[in-house]
Amino acid sequence: MTYEILTVPLAELRTRTSMKWRRYPPDVLPLWVAEMDCRVAPPVAAALHEAIDRGDTGYPSGPVYEQAVARFAADQWGLELDPARIGLMPDVMGGIRNAIEVTTRPGDHVVVDPPVYPPFFAAVTGTGRQLLEVPMAADGRLDLAALEAAFSGRLGVRPSAYLLASPHNPTSRAHSAEDLATVARLATEHRIRVIVDAIHAPLTDPGIDYVPYLSMPGSEDALVLFSASKAWNLAGLKAAVMVAGPAATKDLAAVPYDAARGAASHLAVLSHTVALDEGRPWLTQLRSEIAANRALVDRLLASTMPAVTQLPGNATYLAWLDCTALGLADPYRHFLDSARVALNPGPAFGSIGRGHVRLNLATSPEILTEAISRMAASLG
Repeated sequence: MTYEILTVPLAELRTRTSMKWRRYPPDVLPLWVAEMDCRVAPPVAAALHEAIDRGDTGYPSGPVYEQAVARFAADQWGLELDPARIGLMPDVMGGIRNAIEVTTRPGDHVVVDPPVYPPFFAAVTGTGRQLLEVPMAADGRLDLAALEAAFSGRLGVRPSAYLLASPHNPTSRAHSAEDLATVARLATEHRIRVIVDAIHAPLTDPGIDYVPYLSMPGSEDALVLFSASKAWNLAGLKAAVMVAGPAATKDLAAVPYDAARGAASHLAVLSHTVALDEGRPWLTQLRSEIAANRALVDRLLASTMPAVTQLPGNATYLAWLDCTALGLADPYRHFLDSARVALNPGPAFGSIGRGHVRLNLATSPEILTEAISRMAASLG
């Protein structure tokens, strides 16, 4: 079966009332926040319509989401998970804050890898912890030598935890088994608790296998946050899960009810569960469309803005663009003001992001082509 996914016309998209389509004036092409320009996957839409029709809009009940995650992990990644070690959370970032609070103490240092998803910084400082930044390597991979120095205390402080994005946002890299195995070994040696944001896990390019951190020896005390929201464009239906390694079940149990199951939405649980079980063919096609868009952006940049390069990626629907050769003080502001294209400013992902922007690939090829044409024309 073939679906219409990243084919929604611009005129229809402009009728949407979500953040992506309301933040900027109507002459701006918004390629910033991680929302996809698609319609809801048919099985998910059907389940939501049926729930509304029968008035099924109460509170979530039972471990249905947890069981669906276990089925998906087993079928897609070969990872066997015990649903008893999976707990419902309000969303991934709420789960990350919960994980930080139950595994570290106020004042502890938490390692992050800039450029990285901006809410990571607030999740650390907002829980009374301190940031220890270990930038990614220039090729978008983890800098394992720098992580070893940080974990061992050679950077001047001894951290307690490491907040890992896997796949990484914004560099769009699915970490290799070798790199993750090294992280797990180092974390074990230096008693670092690893907290993983795996929200983009289903969104690897075709032919790229996602490697779950919990499949690594030494990951037994890790906590992993996951949600179907990103892969099926369900951000407005909030729910997520925290998956505990075998040695971290006490930490999962320590999360207060009102910060976990009590904060999740019944319709979100319903829709995410259906997505994981019945939305897999739709996801397979989506992954191919995103990979095609990633290749399209490479071709368009090469032909119209060769000074701008896309960091090679193999996961997520995000592109990290290096604009430093353009000599612009603020590429984000230039492209917004002069091209009427909204991207994410690189410095929001950490100071290492200066001269960069993040572009959302999850739209139609026509919109991507128009956006890059505008950007190129703005350079004169």
